[in-house]
Amino acid sequence: MELREAFAIALRNTRVRHGLTQEDFGIVSSRTYLSTLERGLKNVTLEKASELAERMDVHPLTLLVECFLLLDPAADFDSLIERIRHEIEAGLTG
Repeated sequence: MELREAFAIALRNTRVRHGLTQEDFGIVSSRTYLSTLERGLKNVTLEKASELAERMDVHPLTLLVECFLLLDPAADFDSLIERIRHEIEAGLTG
């Protein structure tokens, strides 16, 4: 699976979990554009990912974490978060 495909699944899953339709994103994005993202046909910008996450009332990292968990089925949430915590703390003290 490619990163673009994993993001597509994470985006669609999050939208559906929040009971939103593609049309509910009209303020942020056209339904056509959202559809191309959800089918993995286009890459998303960080700015657009943030806008989409805000519309779904989730943190943008929620989309990214789910995306990377999909990319690596052997990974688990706690290990991924611990790795991120360690890398950020090392960067702040380094």
